[in-house]
Amino acid sequence: MKFDDNIPIYLQIIDECKRRIITDEYQPGMKVPPVRELAVEFGVNPNTVQRAMQELERDGLFISERTNGRYICKDPERIMVLKKHVMNEKIDLFLDEMKEFGSSEEEIIQMIRERYENGKAD
Repeated sequence: MKFDDNIPIYLQIIDECKRRIITDEYQPGMKVPPVRELAVEFGVNPNTVQRAMQELERDGLFISERTNGRYICKDPERIMVLKKHVMNEKIDLFLDEMKEFGSSEEEIIQMIRERYENGKAD
């Protein structure tokens, strides 16, 4: 994983874990890899991963079982809320940029429709 120097690493790890949940790479009820394993995967200090994991627990996306580690929450509604939230953030960024280019709502919608129909949305 390549990190952006302008954003704290633990926040980028949180975003990556959320991406994995949304895309079903981390499925509901699945055991999350241990902190040390993720630290090696991301190439960061285990304390950084631990901080990210604690935030994900506070958000209710990870569930900690004292002796068994962490698991992905099994609540489909919570995961759907996460997905909608992330999608809305991405859409807002996109719309802000398109508005900077002077695009109208109709132009944006038409462009999306054309790109989608031409298979560019895959």
